[in-house]
Amino acid sequence: MNMPWTLARQTARDAAKPLDANELALPDALGLALASGVRALTDQPTCATSAMDGYAVTGPGPWRIVGRVAAGDPVPEAFLRSGEAFGVATGAPVPDGSDAVVPVELCSTDGALLVADALPGKHIRRQAEDWTAGDELVPAGSPITPAVLGLAAGAGHDTLLAHRRPRVAVIVTGDELLHAGLPRPGRVRDAIGPMLPGLLTRADLIGTTHLRDDPAALVDALASGQADVLVTCGATSVGPADHLRRVLADLDAEVLISGVACRPGHPMLLAVLPDGRCVVGLPGNPFAALAAVLTLLHPLLDALGGHTARPPVTAWLPDVGAHRTDTRLVPVTRSGGLAVPAGHDRPGSLWGAALADALAVVPPGHRGGEVEVLTFGSAS
Repeated sequence: MNMPWTLARQTARDAAKPLDANELALPDALGLALASGVRALTDQPTCATSAMDGYAVTGPGPWRIVGRVAAGDPVPEAFLRSGEAFGVATGAPVPDGSDAVVPVELCSTDGALLVADALPGKHIRRQAEDWTAGDELVPAGSPITPAVLGLAAGAGHDTLLAHRRPRVAVIVTGDELLHAGLPRPGRVRDAIGPMLPGLLTRADLIGTTHLRDDPAALVDALASGQADVLVTCGATSVGPADHLRRVLADLDAEVLISGVACRPGHPMLLAVLPDGRCVVGLPGNPFAALAAVLTLLHPLLDALGGHTARPPVTAWLPDVGAHRTDTRLVPVTRSGGLAVPAGHDRPGSLWGAALADALAVVPPGHRGGEVEVLTFGSAS
């Protein structure tokens, strides 16, 4: 009995716990997931600062200019009294007692006398206005983006605790496959092997092995190596050359998913070897393999990498002919919240997927409406 698509995707995410975490220099953490939240190490700002070039003032004007301070200078020792002004640069600390900063373009001076209109509190960033030391700024499980790195640096961090990226090894099987040149009768080009690296944006691809339809060679390939996840291409069905299920039984693997109620891609599978490594079996048809990557491999890799599941992306999809019992994955292009079918979605062809930017998840019985869409980048 094939597992429902939604349950299969959740089962893949639940099959693994996050990999070990390491303290990394900020540039080395880009693209990984936070193993602990980013907390502020100091107040932001650390003292009251000017948001404009101009003059810090106190009380009603006109004011007597009693000093100046530039960005990078220490907090002035002077306490600003009513009727006094202090020249300030953007980002410079303002003297204690300042009521407001008047932008320089609104000021006129006559020697040491400043004339302008001031609004109380305007253009001063007060201490801890953005955050207080100890505040959590970004939660654990979040992807470490360039903005997160900049925020972490601004909050005082030189390193971040991040989960290791999963290591993936790919095993491509099939006597019929060619890896260069033109297809010919009885022989086809391998389309899955060239497609996979671009789909593993949250993993490290440590090697690709090409095998004939030989169960002994498949046993050896699955039983060795340093990968956290082994991805097999082909051999997932029940034909005479489809050895994967028998090989997994010989290796005492626990099969968590043995088929999904999904079109294309229903022969996909997920298993766990006795040593804890995961095996994701992709069907041999290229578009079916892509459907299996988005259904099982992406949520598994996200879980191993410590990435928190995110809310689904949705779009409105017209009636595309839903299946009576199975979920359909349909190549679409998205525009303004609308998903437009790309066509050319036969299981053995990537033509439609090549024209698309996502796969629409079409539940059984769908007759038009909001659906989840899966982008080709790793995401759960």
